[in-house]
Amino acid sequence: MKTKRIAGLALFIALGCPAFAHRLDEYLQATMISLEDKQAQFSMRLIPGVAVSSEVLAEIDSNRDEVISDGEGRAYAERVLGELSLSLDGHRLNPRIVSATFPSIEAMKEGTGEILIEFTAELPGGGANRKLIFENHHETGISVYLVNCLAPQDARIRVLAQKRNRNQSFYELDYVESAATVEAASPLLAGIENLRGAANMFRLGMHHIAEGTDHLLFLLVLLVPSPLLVFGSRWGGPAGLRHSFIRILKVVTAFTLGHSLTLALAALGFVSVPSRPIEVLIAVSIFVSAVHVLRPLFPGREPAIAAFFGLIHGLAFAATLSQLGLDGWARLANIFAFNLGIETMQLVVVAAVLPSLLLLSSTRVYSGFRIGGAVFAGVASAGWIVERVLNVAGPVDVMVDALAHRAVWVAAGLLVFSAVCWWVSGTGQTEPALEQSA
Repeated sequence: MKTKRIAGLALFIALGCPAFAHRLDEYLQATMISLEDKQAQFSMRLIPGVAVSSEVLAEIDSNRDEVISDGEGRAYAERVLGELSLSLDGHRLNPRIVSATFPSIEAMKEGTGEILIEFTAELPGGGANRKLIFENHHETGISVYLVNCLAPQDARIRVLAQKRNRNQSFYELDYVESAATVEAASPLLAGIENLRGAANMFRLGMHHIAEGTDHLLFLLVLLVPSPLLVFGSRWGGPAGLRHSFIRILKVVTAFTLGHSLTLALAALGFVSVPSRPIEVLIAVSIFVSAVHVLRPLFPGREPAIAAFFGLIHGLAFAATLSQLGLDGWARLANIFAFNLGIETMQLVVVAAVLPSLLLLSSTRVYSGFRIGGAVFAGVASAGWIVERVLNVAGPVDVMVDALAHRAVWVAAGLLVFSAVCWWVSGTGQTEPALEQSA
């Protein structure tokens, strides 16, 4: 366990902190958490940069003799722990120092010295669903923080989610202990814990699709031309309220059936596909849909396309479940709860934009809205394709996430804008349209 923990910490440092050597103006504090049955172990690496090393050394070398004694090192480690906040399920934990090692004064002044503090905390018993919160308030004015968790070696412990604030000084770890670890668990209590676990998976599904901006962008782009008729090779006027609603319902249902099928098959182990090609294909699905919004590529066959690409999106959803190590009947129940969370969030998003689409489609403004939406989705998806093929980071996620984080305001603004456009158009109602296939 010790070897695996150190190896995991080394990987965390190598991947997440490529610029440890000769740090300049930051005090980097990287914490790795390892969960076990009755305790949690913590490894903190603290690396003061050149510009802040004198400030840190002033706290450690209290007698200014240019030597860090065992007593000074221990006192500083205790000070660090005193500025941490650690709790489990709302109950404060009392961490205990295991070891504290310090580099030479010279190494710290050069920005290469690394302080290593290892501590542990006993975990009280409780229900199956646990919430560990770690807060670091040490030297907030000059510090940057990193926090991560190793994959538990105990098969009875499953990590559900990790949440951090922007600078990672606050970290929340949601995990599940199987019923076997809950002392004296009666069948009734076990059933209650299973329900709580399913509720957590439901929330995880909602959170996953809410954070999965590429999945939602595909669905929304495919819905944009749904209220329109097709004339030749161009989009025409409004198809009418009833026709539009039925087509949108078919698209959403087809996408749901497609991704539900592959989600279940992949989560149960019948299908296994590398994640990177799937992510590329998801970006391709958005690009194809964006082109379809500009010019009809598959008029009247949007539900079939939604189902086909839904199969691909479902494989991406399954990747989240595969990381949780679900077994037996728990896997089936959690697949259902996770998928139900996805569908619920999808319906919330569709319900939020549907009135705006129907109102705008009866106005002349919709043509510009449709083209603008297609261009945005096309540029975003093209960027994703390049980033995912080359495996490089780019600005697309930042751009789309910035918009997604203001989704409520965007939806509200779109609704107000569409209502004003509809009122100004003077129609008062959607014009009747021929009930013909689009």
